[in-house]
Amino acid sequence: MSVRDAGAPVAGAVTIEVAGRDDLPAIVAILAADRLFGARDTTDPAAMPDYERAFDAIAADPRLTLYVARAGGEVVGTFQLVLFHALLRHGALIAIAEAVHVHPDARGLGIGRAMMDFAIAEARRRGAASLQLTSNKKRLDAHRFYERAGFERRHEGFKIDLDDRV
Repeated sequence: MSVRDAGAPVAGAVTIEVAGRDDLPAIVAILAADRLFGARDTTDPAAMPDYERAFDAIAADPRLTLYVARAGGEVVGTFQLVLFHALLRHGALIAIAEAVHVHPDARGLGIGRAMMDFAIAEARRRGAASLQLTSNKKRLDAHRFYERAGFERRHEGFKIDLDDRV
């Protein structure tokens, strides 16, 4: 990862695009670099088939899109956009930004903002009534970032882990 070497924000040079299977190792490396909760993801080659199966399932589902953010030709961020209809709000289409991650070496350079601006625009373009996301309570910097990006704290989330691998 050499994006930080530039030393200046790169938001103007960030491109957001649908992830390809060849982006998978870089995406997994970004996820594995997150150590806030220990080693939940790994770049161990033995785990790659799990990530490949998940990527294939995401790519096959028209309600799901996995994106990458590139700067200087490198994958520096990733997020998934999930769209579904709810009965609430007269059957509104709801968008969720999931698994939003920027490589630790590229944080503070405008990558996350470019990804969220894209997610908001894409959700709007696809007719979503709202875009929501969740963020772990320990991610205080992320919370401040999301608020600066226009998100409001409206709900209290709950979760139960059903798989001991996560």
